[in-house]
Amino acid sequence: MDFGAIKTKAEGYRGDMTKFLRDLVRLPGESTGEKETAARIVEEMKKVGFDEAGIDKMGNVIGYMGTGKTLIAIDGHIDTVGVGNRDNWTFDPFEGYETETEIGGRGTSDQLGGPVAAVYGAKIMKDLGLLSDKYRVMVTGTVQEEDCDGLCWEYIIKEEGIRPEFVVITEPTDGHIYRGQRGRMEIRVDVQGVSCHGSAPERGDNAIYKMGEILGEVKALNDRLKTDAFLGKGTLAVSEIFFTSPSRCAVADSCAISIDRRLTWGETYQSALDEIRALPAVKKYGAEVSMYRYDRPSYTGVRYPIDCFFPTWVIPEDAPATVAMVKAYEGMYGKPKVDKWTFSTNGVSIMGRNGIPCIGFGPGKEAQAHAPNEKTWKDDLVRCAAVYAALPTVYCAGK
Repeated sequence: MDFGAIKTKAEGYRGDMTKFLRDLVRLPGESTGEKETAARIVEEMKKVGFDEAGIDKMGNVIGYMGTGKTLIAIDGHIDTVGVGNRDNWTFDPFEGYETETEIGGRGTSDQLGGPVAAVYGAKIMKDLGLLSDKYRVMVTGTVQEEDCDGLCWEYIIKEEGIRPEFVVITEPTDGHIYRGQRGRMEIRVDVQGVSCHGSAPERGDNAIYKMGEILGEVKALNDRLKTDAFLGKGTLAVSEIFFTSPSRCAVADSCAISIDRRLTWGETYQSALDEIRALPAVKKYGAEVSMYRYDRPSYTGVRYPIDCFFPTWVIPEDAPATVAMVKAYEGMYGKPKVDKWTFSTNGVSIMGRNGIPCIGFGPGKEAQAHAPNEKTWKDDLVRCAAVYAALPTVYCAGK
């Protein structure tokens, strides 16, 4: 394989990828609002010569290059989070900015840069005649990941009947190769009380006070959670609190919290629920501990309900997908660091629920995700497009 020719081609598309990414940034596309973003990606796929490019019933973009037997997918989600407090941004998050080295704007690192590099990685394969009868490349622009990671791939696998041999996850990897992540789940704890007039609180049963005891025990639980040598420690964080009360002059008659629970290797959704249920204050007050369920329609109107449990996954260092990604990277950029994500990706469905190996390599940095003044780097787009272009041939040669 002529790795030099691949690098040269990728560098030649630096300007095209920059323009494409900036176009996507200008189309605000939070979860369930990705319609315009999807259409723009299909437009670019057709422009660069994809053999097939379209949108499935859920709203996911799916494009193909080649006709070979082995199906290799390169996935990137196309929804973004909101901008949060606009005052924290030093520039317009949807106009963004461009310098000689950087591109700023909401979604540049998380993770519109990934689909941009994937589209041009596939183009490079076609330009250089790398497509063969051994493999077919599938590039996806998936929806609703920020709301419910992996939901899109549950639909693709189970409803569209598509099962790639392995999938490249293009979430930001800080220039490294990632082979796993902690799982996560969304837990709710509800406790009940009895309201009364605030002038005589002893007549009621304040649900907020009960939750106060529970919160202290939940916080302490975080310090006792399991640690894995590769993935690190399981964690939990209280992310929301709710209450009901007849008025501001009354005792609260219910209180609830949401918990963002990160699951390391060996932890399950049932063990995580049981840990909360075993807390003394939870048992003392008869609090209900449950898992959230996602049931929000996509921008096309498709509902695909699922429990808010996103399994942990890891593939070995000597897995064929890991070895091929390392070789493709080494052929152009030297020895990479192989590590894992801190956050969650669509791999929770692809590998975690369905057993299809995933390997991660994507432009941008994890720390830019969901942060104000988000940016990515043009060099990352070039490097990722080049590695994506080389990967399928390297993988098939090793089979």
